[in-house]
Amino acid sequence: MNMRWMKMLPLVLGLSMSAASAQTLRIGIASDPDILDPTLSRSVAGRQVFAAMCDKLVDIDAKLNFVPQLASAWRWSDDGRSLTLTLRPGVTFHDGSAMDGAAVQASLERHLRMPGSTRKPEMGPVASIEATGPLEVRINMTSVFAPLVAALSDRAGMMMSARAATQTGEAFAAAPGCAGPYKFVRRIAQDRIELDQFKEYWDASRFHFAKVTYLPITDSTIRAANLRAGSLEIIEAVNPTDVAALTDDKRVTLFIGPGLVSGYLAINVGNGKRAEGPIGRNRLVREALDAAIDRQILNQVAFNGAYIPGNQSVQPASPFYSANVPVPPRDLARAKALLKQAGLERVKMQMWVPNTTEFRQAAEVVQAMAGEAGIDIELTVIEVATLLKQWTDGDFESLIILWSGRTDIDANLYNFNACGMALNGGRYCNPETDRLLNEGRGTTDFSKRKVAYDAAAKIYLDDRPYIYLWNGRLIAGTSARLDGLTMVPDGLLRLRDLRLRDH
Repeated sequence: MNMRWMKMLPLVLGLSMSAASAQTLRIGIASDPDILDPTLSRSVAGRQVFAAMCDKLVDIDAKLNFVPQLASAWRWSDDGRSLTLTLRPGVTFHDGSAMDGAAVQASLERHLRMPGSTRKPEMGPVASIEATGPLEVRINMTSVFAPLVAALSDRAGMMMSARAATQTGEAFAAAPGCAGPYKFVRRIAQDRIELDQFKEYWDASRFHFAKVTYLPITDSTIRAANLRAGSLEIIEAVNPTDVAALTDDKRVTLFIGPGLVSGYLAINVGNGKRAEGPIGRNRLVREALDAAIDRQILNQVAFNGAYIPGNQSVQPASPFYSANVPVPPRDLARAKALLKQAGLERVKMQMWVPNTTEFRQAAEVVQAMAGEAGIDIELTVIEVATLLKQWTDGDFESLIILWSGRTDIDANLYNFNACGMALNGGRYCNPETDRLLNEGRGTTDFSKRKVAYDAAAKIYLDDRPYIYLWNGRLIAGTSARLDGLTMVPDGLLRLRDLRLRDH
């Protein structure tokens, strides 16, 4: 759906108009990326930059079909334990080296071997990776792993030069070298990331800007104001509360589409001293917090009704949604009774909040609702990359965040809920949850996967290391002069075929 929008706003960043031209595409993103390394990255902002810089083996289209990118074709072995990928010829990395089977093997193995890799769990039970020809790679699995192609359609499938693949994460992030349409120039933390067009890109004729600049602007109102003023050509994460009031400005086009996003609370249940408070130690307190939240009201107040109240990593319309654990209504009396059952009258807890408009709004609504039940939440606003590090380190009691979502539910669940995984910052660990999640990822039969995920949902949603609150829709804005944007549910802004008209 396309809509014209915007309204006069006084807040405009001092971006350099003279530095920008029709040859530079300026994109406002909601936060600064954590690290520009596909193996280590965790942030949505990082994925946005990678969309221009790091092609993947597989991509997805607007209907969530898998489509070729750096791999022109792929096939499973008869036993479902090997995936062979045929690589696109004529692909060059930003450092000038050719992408061949050996380079792809090295890049994939880096995901598996590098300390701190957040991609390793996404790739499943890999036994070995072989370059079986100049333009062919085979991934061998110890058992069937249904989500592998889906994993290769995101950061696990982003290919890095063989030289870069042997470096440390820190060294790579300072000068990342991939095989995308734009190459890294420089990064000024909290200010901008600059890219130049890579003229040797295999599909270069479909990219029409000489330069791309990503500008992290955490305040959605300021992002919108800069778009209206012509200081930006695209912004992501338009605040839903702005949409109704900003539909009439003919200088801007609004894009609204389905998304894979879920917003939730993460709770530290087992990672160091921060897990020792009542919310981390006592499941009844977490259940009380859940019961205190009215998801419908949260959606109306914080998001102007634009999102979908939810209690799982996928929305209720998804075939992966576990209907055996439906979205719960608010029950304030039950919330208070659960606290009493836990031997408590009132509870104090801390919640870390990303420094973006939507998260602050949502956190304040949750804070007010929880207070009525006897749970007093102290909110601390933190820059997103810092928050993600504290999450990994266990330096949090609870936090509010979102997951941009994946096409296969395994990537929404396993790395967050399985014991010892990289994204499981709260150290949740339940052996039965692990068994069921492994069962779900270990078969290609959808009905069997569904049975396993439904059984797992009964456990982890009752344990509540995460309390899911909403499922998002994607809302992006562009200059009305910009043509060619296609919304894809993964939320990544693809720059192919974008053109800026003179008038």
